Amino acid sequence: MRLLDQYVGRTVLISVLMVSFLLIGLDASFAFLAELDDLKSNYQAFEAFMYILLTLPRRVYEFMPVGTLIGSLIGLGTLANTSELTVIRAAGVSIARIVFAATRPIIWLVLVGMILGQFIVPQTEQFAQSEKARNLYLGESIGSRDGYWYREGGQYTHIQVVQPNGVMFGISRFLFDDDNVLIRSDFSERAIYQGDHWVLEKVRQTRISDQSTESEHFQTMRWEDTTITPQVMSVVVLKPDYLSITGLYQYASYLDSQELESSSYFFSFWKKILQPFTTLVMVFIAISFVFGPLRSVTMGQRIMAGVIVGLLFHYAQQLLGHITIIFNLTPFLAAAVPLVASFLLGVYLLKRV
Repeated sequence: MRLLDQYVGRTVLISVLMVSFLLIGLDASFAFLAELDDLKSNYQAFEAFMYILLTLPRRVYEFMPVGTLIGSLIGLGTLANTSELTVIRAAGVSIARIVFAATRPIIWLVLVGMILGQFIVPQTEQFAQSEKARNLYLGESIGSRDGYWYREGGQYTHIQVVQPNGVMFGISRFLFDDDNVLIRSDFSERAIYQGDHWVLEKVRQTRISDQSTESEHFQTMRWEDTTITPQVMSVVVLKPDYLSITGLYQYASYLDSQELESSSYFFSFWKKILQPFTTLVMVFIAISFVFGPLRSVTMGQRIMAGVIVGLLFHYAQQLLGHITIIFNLTPFLAAAVPLVASFLLGVYLLKRV
C-alpha cells in the first residue's frame, strides 16, 4: 500500500510541477513583453528582465492553487486513461485512500507557498517595484505617473521610490498654512533613514510669500516633524496581496484603530490564511472530477475544465472581495465562501460516485 501511495503521489506531484512551470513561464513571458512598452533611458530590456525575475516568487505563490488543480486533473486523468485507477479501485483501495495519496505531496508545496508568502514575496516584490521606479523616474519631480502620496497635517508628500533598506528617492514636499495656501515646496533626490529621523539630500527648496519667491539649495537637510518610517512605507507601497500575513494583520489593525477603511487588507489577510486549504481543496476537486464527470473524457477536456474551475474560483473570490468592501461585510466570509462551495461540490460529486 505504501508503494501505491508513493506512485499516485509522485504522478500527481510531477504533473503539478510541470503545469505550474508552464503557467508561470507563460505569465512571466507576457509580463516581460508588456514591460517592453515602458522602456526609457535607464530602464531597458535587461532591467525589465531583472524586474520579471524578481517577481517570480510572487507568480509562483499566485499560481499555486490553479497549478495544483490542473496538474492533479492531468496526473489522475493519466492514471484513469491507462485504467490504473480502475485496477486500484478493484484491488479494494478506497477513494479516501486515493485522496490521501494524492494530497500528501501537495502538503509540501503548501509549506513552500506559506514560506514564500510570508518571508520572500514581500521582500522581492518591494525591491522589484522600487528598482523599476528608480530606473524609470529617478531625478524627476512630481511628473511621474507612479509614486506614493502621504499627508501629515498641512504637509503633502509625494515619494517616487521606496527601497526596503530605509532609502527613498524623489521626495516632493508641499507645505500649506491654515488657510490652505502653499507657503513652501521642495524636492529632494534622496532620503536616508538614520534611526529616528530622515536626512534629505540635494534639496531644492522654494519659499513662497505674498510678494515674491525665494529658492535655496541644500546638500543635506533634516526632515523634521514626520512619522514616516521605513516600516510604514514598506506596507504602503505594496498591494495587499503582496504583503506578508503578519504585515497585513498589523496594518489592517492600525487602519481599524484609526477608523479608516481596512476591509481590503483584512480580505487579503484571510485569503492568505486560507490559501493552504484552497490548494488542498483543489486536489479534492480534481479527484472528484476524475471519478465523476471527467472519468472518460480526453486530456484536453480535463485541462479546459481545470482552467474554467480555477478562473471561476478566482473571479468569485475577487467579486466577493469587492462586495465586502462596498457593503461593509465580513472579509472572512468573502474569502471562505468560494473555498467552502468548492469543497461541497467535490463532496457532492464523490457521493454520486
